[in-house]
Amino acid sequence: QVQLVESGGGLVQPGGSLRLSCAASGFIFSSDVMTWYRQAPGKERELVATIGSNGGSLNYVDSVKGRFTISRDNAKNTVYLQMNNLKPEDTAVYYCKARRFKEWGQGTQVTVSS
Repeated sequence: QVQLVESGGGLVQPGGSLRLSCAASGFIFSSDVMTWYRQAPGKERELVATIGSNGGSLNYVDSVKGRFTISRDNAKNTVYLQMNNLKPEDTAVYYCKARRFKEWGQGTQVTVSS
C-alpha cells in the first residue's frame, strides 16, 4: 500500500522558514517522480514543485521560485520542501504525492501570519 506521511508544518511569521518532509513507503520510491501540492482555504489544490526520480528535473510554480527548494533522499525514501521567505499567501495544507499513484498523504498545515 502506498503511504505518504508529511511533517514539518507549523505557524511561522512572514519571512520565516520551514522544512517539510514526506516519508514514503509501499512502492519503489527511487523509481518515481515526487511532487508537493498545497491547498489554501477556498482554493483548488495547486502543484507547487516536482522532482525527478534521481533528483533532477526540478520544477516550481512561479509564485515560489527562488524561495522554495524541493529535494529527495532516495536512501531514506523521503522528499523535502525547504520553504524560505514565507509569505501569508503560502498559507495552506501541503501534501506530497508520487506521480504514478492516486494516494495523498494526510497533509501538514503551514500558516504564515504575524
